[in-house]
Amino acid sequence: MRQQTGTIPIVFAGVSDPVGQGFVQSLARPGGNITGFSVSDAPLMGKWLQLLKELAPAVTRVAVIFNPNTMLLAQMYTRAIEVAAASVGMTVTLAPVHDDAGIEQAIAAAAREPGSGLISLPEPFSNTHRVAIIAAAARHGSPLIGPPPSVRAGGLMSYWVDMVELHAQRASYIDRILRGASPADLPVQQPTKYSLIINLKTAKALGLTVPPTMLDLADEVIE
Repeated sequence: MRQQTGTIPIVFAGVSDPVGQGFVQSLARPGGNITGFSVSDAPLMGKWLQLLKELAPAVTRVAVIFNPNTMLLAQMYTRAIEVAAASVGMTVTLAPVHDDAGIEQAIAAAAREPGSGLISLPEPFSNTHRVAIIAAAARHGSPLIGPPPSVRAGGLMSYWVDMVELHAQRASYIDRILRGASPADLPVQQPTKYSLIINLKTAKALGLTVPPTMLDLADEVIE
C-alpha cells in the first residue's frame, strides 16, 4: 500500500486498478484518504469482440494493438480478449508496438491474413498515436474498435465508459466529503454507464452496413 501524504482527500476518476496500484486497500473499504471511480473493466473486451463481429461479420481474427511499456494492465486486458474470442469464433494475435513504424508493420501483417480486424487498447500510447493507428487501419481496410478518441479520429467504433457520467459521480463524492463523509467509508465505484459510438463514414468506406438495431442503440453516430 502506498503511503498517503497530507490530509487532503482525493477522489480519483479513471484509475484502472486502484487496489493493484496501491491507492486503496479494497474497493468496498478504501481505508485511507483516497476513493473514487475505476474504469478497469477487462471483461468489457468481450463486448468489444461481440460488437465488432456484429458490425463486421467477416472478421475472424483480431490483432490487439498496444504498447507494453505504457499499458500497465495489458496482460489483464489481453487475457480477457483471448478468453472471449472463442465464443465469437475469432482468433487473437497480440501486436505490441512502440512507435509509428511498428504500428504500420503490425497492422500490415495482420491485414495479410483474411478476415482481419483490430483492437486498440485503451492506454496512453494508443491515444497519442491514434492518428497513425487509424491511418494504417484505413490503408489496409481493417475494421478497428477502440476507445472514444480513436473512433472520433476515424476508427470504426467504440464502446467505453461514459466519462461525462463518471465525472458527475465524482462530483457527488466530492460533495459528500465536503459535507463530512470520510473517503475511507466511500466504496470505490465501478462503471455503470457505457457509451456506444459508431463512425458511419468509416463503416461506409469499409463497405460495411451498420445494422439498424445497432444504430438505434448508439449514443453517438459520426457521419
